[in-house]
Amino acid sequence: MILSFLFFMILFIGGIWTMGISFGLPDYNALAFCGGLLLVTLALAFVLRQRGSATRRSDNWSGNATE
Repeated sequence: MILSFLFFMILFIGGIWTMGISFGLPDYNALAFCGGLLLVTLALAFVLRQRGSATRRSDNWSGNATE
């Protein structure tokens, strides 16, 4: 649990940092920004797919919305 949180935070903060420094780079600033955006997206996707959250989601996408 703590390791997954640390993994999320490293990806999330690293992505925000990469997007932040991309504006100061003389070359490849668009590539750095897209890479940072990808890191933030992966971090959020990782957190949303975790088990045992407060919303009691399961790993599958089948079933009724009221379950």
